[in-house]
Amino acid sequence: DIFGYIVEFSGDQHGSRFIQQRLESATSEEMEIVFDEIVPQYAVQLMQDVFGNYVVQKMFEYGTAAQKARLVSTMEGQILGLSLQMYGCRVVQKAIEYVSPEQQVMFVQELSPSVLRCVKDANGNHVIQKIIEHVVPDRLGFVSAFRGSVYELSTHPYGCRVLQRCFEYLPEDQTRPLLDELHKYVSNLMIDQFGNYVIQFVLENGKPQDRAMIIAKLTGQMNNMAKHKFASNVCEKALVTADPDSRRMLIDEIMTPKQDGLSPIMGLMKDSFGNYVLQRALTVAEGEQKEQLISKVRPHLVNMRRYSSAYSKHLSASKSTVIHRCPGR
Repeated sequence: DIFGYIVEFSGDQHGSRFIQQRLESATSEEMEIVFDEIVPQYAVQLMQDVFGNYVVQKMFEYGTAAQKARLVSTMEGQILGLSLQMYGCRVVQKAIEYVSPEQQVMFVQELSPSVLRCVKDANGNHVIQKIIEHVVPDRLGFVSAFRGSVYELSTHPYGCRVLQRCFEYLPEDQTRPLLDELHKYVSNLMIDQFGNYVIQFVLENGKPQDRAMIIAKLTGQMNNMAKHKFASNVCEKALVTADPDSRRMLIDEIMTPKQDGLSPIMGLMKDSFGNYVLQRALTVAEGEQKEQLISKVRPHLVNMRRYSSAYSKHLSASKSTVIHRCPGR
C-alpha cells in the first residue's frame, strides 16, 4: 500500500516504525522494491534523519549481500561526515556489523586520516569503538595514531572508552606500546574523572604484569587515594583484583598507624569516599587480617555515633552492618 511513498514514510515517526517492522519479515521482492525507492538517491539523506536512519539500519540487517553493497556504495566518500553526524553514526555502526570484511576496509580507510578527530567526537567515537570490535586487528593500522596521545585520550570523555576497547579486543603487539605509555601516567590517571576508568579496566582485564605495575604505584598512596573522589574507585578495584599477597599489603597499609601514631581507620570511616574503600577491604580481607581489621574498626563505631549529622549516623550503621555480617561475628 505504501510503495511509492517509502521515502516519505521513512521520515515519519510512525511510518518509519511500520517499515522497520515489515522489513523484518519482507519477501525478497518487497525488500527489492524498498531498496529501489531509497537507493541511491535518498539513502544518505535518510541515514541522517531522526527516523529514517532506523529504516536504513534494518536494510543493512535484512538486505542481501548485493543490496548491502549498493547501500555501501552510496556512502563512499561520505563515511567521515556520516560518522560525525548524530544519526548517520548509527547507520555506520550497523553497516560495520553487517557488511563483508572487504567492505569494512573502505570504512577504515576513509576514517583513518581523521581517527583522532572521530575518537574525540560525541558521535564518531562510537564508530571507532565498533570498528575495533568488529574489524580484524591487522587492518586497524590507525591504532598507531594513538601512540604519544595515551594520556590525552585516557583523560578524554570519549577517548577513554576507545582505549578500553583497544585493550579489550586488540592483540598484544598493538596494545603493548599503549600500555607501556599508560604506565608512565598511572598516578595522575587514578585521580582523573575519566582516566580512573581506564586504570580500573586494566586492573580488571589486564595481564598480571600490568595489574602488578598499577598496584605498585598505588602502594604507599592507599590512604590518600582512598579519600579521593575518583581514585577511591581504583582502590576498590585494586582490592578486588589484586593477588592475595598484594591485597594483604594494601589492607595492611590502611591499618598501619601514621608517623604521629594516629590510626588512618577513623579518617577513612568519616570520609565520604574512603568509607567505601574500607567497606571493600572488610569484604575481601581474609583470616587473621580480617579479624585484625574488624578489631581496629569496632572501637571507632562508638565515636561515629557521636556525630549528629544524618550522614555520620548512616555511615556508622553501614559499618555496623558490614562488621556483624562478617563470618563468625
